[in-house]
Amino acid sequence: MERNFKLKISYDGTRYYGWEHQPDRETIQGKLETVLTRMCDGQFIDVIGAGRTDAGVHARAMIANAKMDTRMSCDEILTYMNRYLPDDIAVLEVKEASERFHARYKAVGKTYRYTCFDGPVKPVFDRKYYTALDTELDVEKMQQAAMYLEGQHDYKSFCGNSRMKKSTVRIVDTITIQRRKGYVYLSFHGTGFLQNMVRIMVGTLLEVGMGRMEPEQVKDILEAKDRKVAGPTAPAKGLCLMKVDY
Repeated sequence: MERNFKLKISYDGTRYYGWEHQPDRETIQGKLETVLTRMCDGQFIDVIGAGRTDAGVHARAMIANAKMDTRMSCDEILTYMNRYLPDDIAVLEVKEASERFHARYKAVGKTYRYTCFDGPVKPVFDRKYYTALDTELDVEKMQQAAMYLEGQHDYKSFCGNSRMKKSTVRIVDTITIQRRKGYVYLSFHGTGFLQNMVRIMVGTLLEVGMGRMEPEQVKDILEAKDRKVAGPTAPAKGLCLMKVDY
């Protein structure tokens, strides 16, 4: 009998071409599907993620669901997956979900965190998880600029897909920017995000933090609805999906 399972997954996205399955490329979804298909004796298992992280982006708690015809318990599935998945992907939790649970459609919010380092000596051992900067950031100005980005807006200026046909209106509830020692953490919580949206918002806020842009300009960028006027797309490696809300 087919059952629906909810998976909580953690991964280091460094060597992957993002979440979404792609032919002839290593992806997170592809790795998960390969292992589960083998576990289910060759019957293809479709793994549905809460979102599609870009190439190089990490996740501490991506949620996915998969419908499988298996007699294995949740603990047995967890053990099997972690035995055969590569070292940079781990399944933290497997639970049986209702038949109607859908990881993407049922999600009501996501939290992303972006990590920068602007201190004098770059930390060596977590270098794959932060973006190193040559300029010390003015966090206070960045916080002022971030206030313009909170709320419900048309984020077309912060969308990496220029051919986007659907609505680019989203809700970003909160943006927090904190400094801890040489690290600067930018956290974003919203109902959903456009392609590259968090990384473009980060790139724009970094321009403010480095003094290349005034906080008030962010309001103009938002109103322009033009990707060309926003800041650069921040590197993928600093971004991590922290949590998905249901």
